[in-house]
Parts: sequence; C-alpha cells; structure tokens
Amino acid sequence: MMTKREFRYKQVIAVRTDLGMSRGKISVQVAHGAVTAAERTRIRSPELWKRWLNEGQKKVAVKVGSEEELLKLEVVAASKNLPIALIRDAGMTELPPGTVTVLGIGPAKIEDIDLVTGELKLL
Repeated sequence: MMTKREFRYKQVIAVRTDLGMSRGKISVQVAHGAVTAAERTRIRSPELWKRWLNEGQKKVAVKVGSEEELLKLEVVAASKNLPIALIRDAGMTELPPGTVTVLGIGPAKIEDIDLVTGELKLL
C-alpha cells in the first residue's frame, strides 16, 4: 500500500495557452522554465533548493490565457520575492523570436507560491 507523500515545496510553471503551441513545444518550454527557475533558486537559496530537490522536486503546470496575464503573474511573483524565470522563445520552430511562452516560479514553500498561483487551472 502506498502512502501519500507530503510536500513542503513546489515549483509552478505557468504556460500561455493562447499561442497554439504543439504538445512537444509546450513540453520544451515548460522544461526551460523549470530548469531556469530552479537554477536561480539554487544560486539564491541553496538550502531551500536542496530541500525541494531531496523531497522529490514537486512541479505543477498551470494555464494562463495571454501574455498580459503571464506578465501580471510575473509582477506578483516578483513582489512576493519568489524566484522567477520568464521564458522567451528563440524562434527556431513554431513561434516568432522573443515570444513569451512560460513563467517558472520557484521552487519555494507551497503556501508562498499558492498565494500567487493557487487560483490558476492545471494545464
């Protein structure tokens, strides 16, 4: 019998759903956001990063409907002093160069991230 795992930390990646990205493109953009935000956390707060890493690296992908919504989310996350990574596409496949695609937030304490992303729907 499996027991439910309790997490204290997580990372959220907010994805623009208005761009019509393929599943593969979304996957790669989410990976960019997750890795970049995690690396920023590792540099800024190594102990927090280690705790998140060691407890299983919880990640959640959520939807936003526009660039404007994503940029507002970035402002709110930054105002809460959360680590963030705004990803702009290089423009080599599906999107024009510089297109804002995702925002990685955290890892950080779940309750801190939920203040910013708790109302967003899962991807």
